[in-house]
Amino acid sequence: MTEFIFMLTSADETVADALAVYDRVRATQVRYVGFKDIGASLATLRRLADRIREDGRSVVLEVVSETADDELRSIDIGLGLGVDLLMGGTHPELVLPRLPRSGVRYLPFCGATSGHPTVLSGTPDQIGDHAGNLTATRGVHGVDLLAYRHAGDVPAVIDAVVRRSHGPVVVAGSIDRDDRIATVVASGSWGFTVGSAIFSGAFVPGADYVEQVEHVLRVAAEADERAGPRSGRSWYDPADI
Repeated sequence: MTEFIFMLTSADETVADALAVYDRVRATQVRYVGFKDIGASLATLRRLADRIREDGRSVVLEVVSETADDELRSIDIGLGLGVDLLMGGTHPELVLPRLPRSGVRYLPFCGATSGHPTVLSGTPDQIGDHAGNLTATRGVHGVDLLAYRHAGDVPAVIDAVVRRSHGPVVVAGSIDRDDRIATVVASGSWGFTVGSAIFSGAFVPGADYVEQVEHVLRVAAEADERAGPRSGRSWYDPADI
């Protein structure tokens, strides 16, 4: 099953009413819920992480800091919150010494990323090779791929990363319609994130957050059924990460 990570974010920031939004989607079958450390207070993030965890879901923090110091600050916030997955960031050589014995799974960005909201550059081969090198590094469990923030051939980028990665691939950012979900699922990626598109009503115009989330879950499940078994090295059971 391809995992949908519901991000309580818009324009790469946690939405102001994240707690209220989460309360409205608690009855859905979404299993992973995430946020960023930008846009909400630490107290709010702590309450949010506790609530997600109490519901038996996995807590995800995606790091989009533009400097090494800010990235380490974000990582430390995630560790303090006890998140299950730390995604994003571009300085694994600085982050990895902080992670031993933390139990957190770490999926940094692959490829050249820049700006805020973050964009991805490089050729498919360059991005794929970077993903392979990252996931060959002890302590890196997978990669965060901003495929739809790339101006080139997105399916080729996803394919290159999935084929070369030694761990789970999460496609993040700008997944705002059904065909993009289907493309990600068919690629053999472990999962994908959706945030802004839920809040803008991109999938079901005029529908509330609950209907948007349920629509994404349904589209992903249908795409999974069409895709059938996976054989790529990036495909892992959720329990593995």
